[in-house]
Amino acid sequence: MTMTHTLPGPRTRSAPARLPGDLTARILRAVAILACLPYIGLKAAWMTGSHLGIPEGSELRDPGRQTLMVVVNGLSVLMDGAVVVLALLLTRPWGLRAPAWLTALPAWVACGLLAPIMAGFPAQLAARALGFGGDGTGDPGQSSGAGGTFLAEWVFGMVYGGFIVQGLALGGLFVLYARRRWGHLWRGRIADLPVRAPDRALRRPAAVVIALLTAVPAAVHLLWATGSATGLNRYRAQDRTSDFAVLEGVYVLFALVTAVGVLMIAFRVGRPLRLALPLGLAWVGSAALACWGGWLLLAGLTAGNAAKEPTALMNLTYAVQMTVGLLVLAAGGRFLRERGSAGAGRAAERRAP
Repeated sequence: MTMTHTLPGPRTRSAPARLPGDLTARILRAVAILACLPYIGLKAAWMTGSHLGIPEGSELRDPGRQTLMVVVNGLSVLMDGAVVVLALLLTRPWGLRAPAWLTALPAWVACGLLAPIMAGFPAQLAARALGFGGDGTGDPGQSSGAGGTFLAEWVFGMVYGGFIVQGLALGGLFVLYARRRWGHLWRGRIADLPVRAPDRALRRPAAVVIALLTAVPAAVHLLWATGSATGLNRYRAQDRTSDFAVLEGVYVLFALVTAVGVLMIAFRVGRPLRLALPLGLAWVGSAALACWGGWLLLAGLTAGNAAKEPTALMNLTYAVQMTVGLLVLAAGGRFLRERGSAGAGRAAERRAP
């Protein structure tokens, strides 16, 4: 099922030339683009052979890894360059006429990649400030590094600080854009959801399946967050600092957020609450699970040595959380499509003589 068939397009009435909050959108767009430049510049320097921020003894200086480094850094530059394109798409009038999938799907992926960093990196810094130690990288996709020699400390502050700014700016831009284009789909409260919706018979069993599947990565990440080395490869098992525990706890948080959002919608839990709340929880949680599950699976394929190869339990955990995220994406698209169709039907009835 593609996003083209699951997410409604813009409403049929003509759109104004400018988005609401146009000045705010321009400011946020500039902030998002400027926040990309340090990361893109650093990656470009590494691709040309520079060792800026890479200390002596780091595995990133291994001559045998240079081709892989160029490929990975090139992919990273393309991904951050996509942030610039997305910022333009969300703020230009032609962006309202773009296919729904062309805006919603990249925004979902960006949210999924950035949200764990936005939550995890400040939490790591707070843990260190409280005296819990940790000499880690702050990277949700990496453990805390080989004795602190993986990268210079300033690199993480610059890169992840930039990611946080990007996430805040893109989040603000997408809210402005989505409210203008699809705001009618999440107006009202949970209590306003129809009891006899066309897909109700499918929605509740699907929500239960999603919640049960979410329990798998949640339980494993909780196990690792609380100090267990069960199922970890040798590299991760020897590298369990407070940074590692914090990041594992972040994954647990996003798993719980996903399950709560889905169950609230399916079973109309918290009826006085705005519908936007569970939709937002499901959006952010599913994106984080899917994107980082996929990224960690990919990282396992490029492991440099046997100590870093993921175990069966690690691969299973990442695969299940990616599957959960994609299931929520498909279910959410169906839910919004049904709401769009129902709204269009009510509008047609009101226009009928």
